[in-house]
This record gives sequence, C-alpha cells and structure tokens, in this order.
Amino acid sequence: MKLFQQGWSSRHLIISIISSVIIFIIDLALPLGVAVGVPYISSVLTVLRSKKINNTIYIATICSILTIIGYFYSPDGGELWKVLSNRFLALFAIWVTTILSIKIIKDAQKEIKVLRGFLTTCSSCKKIKDTEGSWTKMESYINKHSEAKFSHGMCPDCFKEFYPDLEYKGFQN
Repeated sequence: MKLFQQGWSSRHLIISIISSVIIFIIDLALPLGVAVGVPYISSVLTVLRSKKINNTIYIATICSILTIIGYFYSPDGGELWKVLSNRFLALFAIWVTTILSIKIIKDAQKEIKVLRGFLTTCSSCKKIKDTEGSWTKMESYINKHSEAKFSHGMCPDCFKEFYPDLEYKGFQN
C-alpha cells in the first residue's frame, strides 16, 4: 500500500481514520445519550504524531461529522437535552483539543532553530565559511545561527597529547 511507504506520517493518519471508524461503529450500536463522541479525541491526538497540521484538521473534521451522523443514526434513548448536550460537548472537546494541540506544536516549532544544509569548514582550524564568504569560529557561527551554547573541555586524547605527564581526571561542565 503506497500510504505505508510514505512513513509514519501516513501510518498515524491511517490509524486515526481506523480508530475513528471503530468509535463511529460503537456510537451507532449504543443508544443516544451515551457520550461516545469524546473518544474521538484519541484520533486527533494520534494524528498529531504525523507532524502535518493539515492531517489534524482533517481528522478533527471527520470526527465532528461522524459525531453528528451518529446523532441521527444511533438507536433512540436518553432525554433530548442530554443527548444534544453530549454531542455538543464531544464537538467542543474535539475542537478544543485540536486547536490547543496545533497551537502548542506551532509555538514549539518557533522555538526550534535547526542548522540545515552543508557547512563549509576549514579542515585545519574548523572555522565555518558563512554565506558572505567570511570565515567564523565554529562556536560563534553556531551561537549566531542556533540556540546552542558552548562549554569547553578537553577530551582524553587531546589531554594526553598536550599534557603527557599528567593524569586525565575528566572535566565537569
């Protein structure tokens, strides 16, 4: 199946769709008044793992539609105001979960800075050539282009090379 070849993104989407269908089938089997719509939140939370925001919105929409359809096709039961309240609360829970989850993900993505692509480095001093052609110390370049901070120490091999007469006891950061 081509969707499974596309990786986890598609698998999470498929798992969410399958779980939504199972919840819908359970909803159709139970009488009105039973709050079956709330478990659709699990489908929304599962598809969040796909890392595609649109998939989350699609699943939330599908879950909302199934919740509404379930109202019309479930066996009779319960008082009308309770039935409608349960359906409304299920829709509310689905969309609050969707909106808050998307906001949390977007806020987290804003905080992440990732260096991508090739960095031209000097094989001797390890300076990095920037887009303007200037050579910058690796620590300065990475500090400027990411959230990483540097702390310096010395590995055991370099310690032996520079201080052969001393015993290496490690460094604490």
